[in-house]
Amino acid sequence: MSGLLCGTKRKKQVSDLHEEGKNAINAPLLPSGTEIHPEDALLEENAERIMLDPSSHDNPKFKDLVKTLTEWINSELEEERIIVKDLEEDCYDGQVLQKLFEKLSGRKLNVAEVTQSEIGQKQKLQTVLEAVNSVLRPHGWTVEWSVESIHSKYLVSIVYLLVALAMHFQAAIRLPEHVSVQVVVVKKLEGILQTAVLTKELTTTTEMMMGRFERDAFDTLLDHAPDKLNVVKSSLITFVNKHLNKLNLEVTELESQFADGVYLILLMGLLEDYFVPLYNFFLTPESFEQKVHNVAFAFELMQDGGLMKPKARPEDVVNLNLKATLRVLYNLFTNYKNSE
Repeated sequence: MSGLLCGTKRKKQVSDLHEEGKNAINAPLLPSGTEIHPEDALLEENAERIMLDPSSHDNPKFKDLVKTLTEWINSELEEERIIVKDLEEDCYDGQVLQKLFEKLSGRKLNVAEVTQSEIGQKQKLQTVLEAVNSVLRPHGWTVEWSVESIHSKYLVSIVYLLVALAMHFQAAIRLPEHVSVQVVVVKKLEGILQTAVLTKELTTTTEMMMGRFERDAFDTLLDHAPDKLNVVKSSLITFVNKHLNKLNLEVTELESQFADGVYLILLMGLLEDYFVPLYNFFLTPESFEQKVHNVAFAFELMQDGGLMKPKARPEDVVNLNLKATLRVLYNLFTNYKNSE
């Protein structure tokens, strides 16, 4: 009798799975190349699963973003001898994220160094993400990640988190702009698998991601008074050339000619009346990193001269961000306009 009951139960399970399989076939069509995984049929009622659409894996901008973030992590954690090759496989257990956050924030987290069990990994992730969120939330970042999404190796959540960390801690990297991916959401409602495709925006413009400045006079000029902006640019060009001409140098384009930091460094030396040793900066910078180094060094010279730290980031100036460059030069103008 017990064997008959077991057999009947097994038949019912097979029948239920067969019925759910038919429902899945009748569910809304997914993008080409997307598959419903077997585990989707086992979802609890009202539960959902989110996955990156396969077509987005091959998106060149998304691949570039993943590559840039991977290289950034490896650069930051070089002293820890940590090498990340795959964001999904290397970040899900919290170990890499812990070390990265500690390096960026200068805070030591009270977590176990190595955790093999799933429970231990999730506990570590919980601690790491609580620390991350406490830093990011007050600055307006929307939390697009969770312990479950990262531990399940959901790449979109991992990338969201890394982009937020890179932006907040002003990483010396250039992220590709306007990167979006499609994600597939599978949800069980009344026993039927429902699917939806959503677009997730991972990065916007460099200015919006890196700047996060309060609007100021330059925003107003650019938006509403481009004619007056030209007057400001002309005044700044006159100011910088008054000093750079002493070295037989001349500026005609503010955003491009200050982008590698060389003119900024030389200008600071002229304004403060000292010679800047050539070994302190790259006289003919070629890479993005070398240019960022130069601009950052110029910012240090400004602070040494008693100026406030520039609101702009070195990366913004290197990326030819006009407003960032204007802010830096206007700060010099207001402090040194009477210098000979």
